[in-house]
Amino acid sequence: MDAVGVVCLAVAVVLAPGIFWVWDCWERMKRQGQADPLESGSRTLLVIAHPDDEAMFFAPTLLGLARRRHRVFLLCFSAGNYYNQGETRKKELMQSCDVLGIPPSGVLIIDDRDFPDDPGVQWDTEHVACVLLRHIEEQDINLVVTFDAGGVSGHSNHVALYAAARTLHSQGKLPAGCAVLTLQSVTVLRKYLSLLDLPFSLLHARDVLFVLGSEEVARAKRAMCCHHSQLLWFRRLYMLFSRYMRINSLHYL
Repeated sequence: MDAVGVVCLAVAVVLAPGIFWVWDCWERMKRQGQADPLESGSRTLLVIAHPDDEAMFFAPTLLGLARRRHRVFLLCFSAGNYYNQGETRKKELMQSCDVLGIPPSGVLIIDDRDFPDDPGVQWDTEHVACVLLRHIEEQDINLVVTFDAGGVSGHSNHVALYAAARTLHSQGKLPAGCAVLTLQSVTVLRKYLSLLDLPFSLLHARDVLFVLGSEEVARAKRAMCCHHSQLLWFRRLYMLFSRYMRINSLHYL
């Protein structure tokens, strides 16, 4: 085994027994004199495109924010009705949110023909931004979490959420003190390194890094297993090997 492999295994062994870590010291230094959106008690909105995004991609962030006693809300822009399973997937999302600590009162699923679950359809950025801003204002949100420009998987619906958040941020339409964190997309190779991606994540950490230990990973997998209709063989492999079941690195807009 080469030196890089030895280092990766050593880091994995050391960090595996239940460590939770938030890497935000550099951002804190840059934000001196400003309210820290990661402080305990913040009101955070996770914005996703489809039921299962919350468990498949954002579980480390959700469990990490729960550790910091955030009040978390979830806004899902579609019912995931691409294969006419919308009603089933709504129920699965509610079950997953329960596992991840988001109460039913904090979950809103938009089932609108303007936002179809379809990678071939481009959602209107201004329309998405309008709906998102209204929800931010209604819930008095001070931290928004969503996808980055790569959408993790490249899905056009994921990218549309980033475009809307970016528009609100760049046009100065977000309420004062409201920050936006975007989930970093990585290469396919890194995506399936599981915990062995941690050295690379640390190397490229810029703003926030959430890392789950074994107990939290088990909880993330329970949340993913709530999405019974989506558990095809390749998603079971995803749960075993994807870094996103263990690691989330995020950047501020």
